[in-house]
Amino acid sequence: MIIREIKDSFIMIRQHDHAFLSGELIKHFKPSLLKSDAFFDDALYAAYQHDRSWIGLDETPIWNDRESIPFTFSDYPLLPKLAFYKIGVDEIERVNTYASLLCSLHFCSFFSQSQNKDCLVFLTGEARRQMNLRESFPDLDEELLQQHFHLLQFSDNLSLYLCLNEPGVAKEDEHPWFKNGFQNTEMFHPENQPLMARWLNEKEVTLEPYPFEKEFHVSLQYKIVVKSLIEEVGVAEAYEKSDMKERMIFIYK
Repeated sequence: MIIREIKDSFIMIRQHDHAFLSGELIKHFKPSLLKSDAFFDDALYAAYQHDRSWIGLDETPIWNDRESIPFTFSDYPLLPKLAFYKIGVDEIERVNTYASLLCSLHFCSFFSQSQNKDCLVFLTGEARRQMNLRESFPDLDEELLQQHFHLLQFSDNLSLYLCLNEPGVAKEDEHPWFKNGFQNTEMFHPENQPLMARWLNEKEVTLEPYPFEKEFHVSLQYKIVVKSLIEEVGVAEAYEKSDMKERMIFIYK
């Protein structure tokens, strides 16, 4: 679950809805910024499906007593998160081999510096998976694969940018992950700099330079869960009782 706290409520966004937004964003990506259009549909599928491991977990949000906030994707207990990451990549692999390779690389990047024994077990298993998946592509273009991997990361981060920031926020007040642009997007910038996003107002976002073919809009689903209701019935029931809302966001040059 993606959580943004406001005065008397929590904005709560399911991970799979955030991933759907990721796909909706990069389906408009300029083909000229990639080495070729080979496997683009597979990379797009990876963006849409990369967080399907959270579908079950987000059905019942759980409360973080230490922080007095629902657990988020970043602080969710590690062991179930790792187990469900594996399940999610397993499910993607049954449908799309190339997409599962990208998603495995994506999840491994979260733990690349970790020395935690459970993370190391996860990384070892995914390294084995990646080796087996690569055998399906004897002529695999490694440069294109890296472009698609970074495109998946960008789709994830741009969607998070839209989810974690207050709509219309000033650049200096943005979530700290994004103030200096999106990591690993230099290959999509003519001057080898990170792509940078900025809110124009509460409904419009722009990027510099603009990496999309045209201007478009996306739709974000979320719930506003009132803190007093959580205190009354608990976070799981409060989330269930809250109405799903939808917000349109326009991506402009």
